[in-house]
Amino acid sequence: MILNALLSPEFLNATLRATTPILFATIASSIASKSGITNMALEGMMLFAALFGVIFSSAFNSAWLGLLMTMVIGGFIGFILAFFVLKLKTDEILAAIAINLIASGATVFILLIVSGDRGVSSSIQSIALPRITLPVIENIPYLGAVISNQNILTYLGLITVFIAHIFLYKTPLGLRIRAVGENKDAAESVGISSKKIQYIALIISGVLASMGGFFLSGGYMTYFTKDMSAGRGFIALAASSMGGNTPVGGFLVSLLFGAAQALANILQMGSTLPYEIIQMLPYITTLVGLGIYSYRLMKKNQKLNEK
Repeated sequence: MILNALLSPEFLNATLRATTPILFATIASSIASKSGITNMALEGMMLFAALFGVIFSSAFNSAWLGLLMTMVIGGFIGFILAFFVLKLKTDEILAAIAINLIASGATVFILLIVSGDRGVSSSIQSIALPRITLPVIENIPYLGAVISNQNILTYLGLITVFIAHIFLYKTPLGLRIRAVGENKDAAESVGISSKKIQYIALIISGVLASMGGFFLSGGYMTYFTKDMSAGRGFIALAASSMGGNTPVGGFLVSLLFGAAQALANILQMGSTLPYEIIQMLPYITTLVGLGIYSYRLMKKNQKLNEK
């Protein structure tokens, strides 16, 4: 029964849907990492974006304006992180943890002030971005059921993979980001301002992470709930690392974690296992994946040292 479910187009469709927020955050992590900074604040960025996406889409009566405003807020949070790390010389991990902790409490507080709701935005009539049916493709057996009728952000996420790849490897700014991340002193010796580049990279990272956060409350669901990012920002960090901090590699690993999330959803409906154990599946997958990745990396380094 489970095997049939895994091979069904509905499961693959759900995998793409579950992958979307992780994918945006993974690309966000990749760009930040290429500049030499680990953006561990992805979780908080996504959580803030999920809340403000609901608030602004309702206020402007437009999901697109809601998305735009959350992207601005995400970029601003990226700027704040860069300011603390680069200007005030705060440890990047501690600064990111602070943002994540603030987000967990502040989103509930802001929701209470704005709507009077506690934990769930039940009184806010938010607007979700539309699902798109793909002409021609939707009529192809099996493939149409997998790819078509996804939220538009899912397609934007897939497009972003290629845009990010071209940006990092084919544009002058992308070259500068990679140069700063690989050797800051060498980059500065040829006139590149490393701080400016890292500011830009973290702002872009914040914008992308906010798109993943918006999807949670404006695509995956149509409301905000407390801590609804549910560790996806940390999963994205793992996906980015396992994918070599590249957009394409991160995308492939994100699919694995999205499949684990989709599988957990299926098991909830047809399994006798306790709900809590099923909910652990995406995180167990992350730990196993990181373990295998770390082991292979260790073996590779050992072979290089032997040579």
